[in-house]
Amino acid sequence: MDASANHLDTLTSRFSDPQQLVPELGDVSAALFKITGNATVPRSTVALVHLRAGQLVENTYLTVMHTDNARRAKVPQEKIAAVASWKDAPYFTGAERVALELVEAVLTPGERTERVPDSLYARAAQHYDAKALATLAMAIGQVSFFIPLALIGKPLPGVPMAQQWRTAPAH
Repeated sequence: MDASANHLDTLTSRFSDPQQLVPELGDVSAALFKITGNATVPRSTVALVHLRAGQLVENTYLTVMHTDNARRAKVPQEKIAAVASWKDAPYFTGAERVALELVEAVLTPGERTERVPDSLYARAAQHYDAKALATLAMAIGQVSFFIPLALIGKPLPGVPMAQQWRTAPAH
């Protein structure tokens, strides 16, 4: 066993499984997955958007989880590796580029007067119809919904789902 695997065995999250603490979370989560799975935006694009969101908020749990999700969505490894530097990477389609630009615009405060200017929306509308744009917005909303749980609750990255929420034993 390597040292990193052993280290993961000793890590704990800040609180236990939020779905056990707040059972209503399951309904909200299922509804969000149903929306983003409506096939108007490719699952691979949703995975790239979610991965970029994890990187933008600098959260290892989200980045590791969405890297795994991207692999399951059959995103090629070079795209996964290049998500953080997508602007100069040759691997992305126009539709993927505008989706990545949208998630950055939504999650990154900046000097601009409007986070999603009309010009960005117009570029997105060249690649996505109205339903797909709404779905893409909800995909960004989906990952954004879970960001506070990841940042505050600190689930464990890179472990099976059943072990992500592991708190220290009470004394």
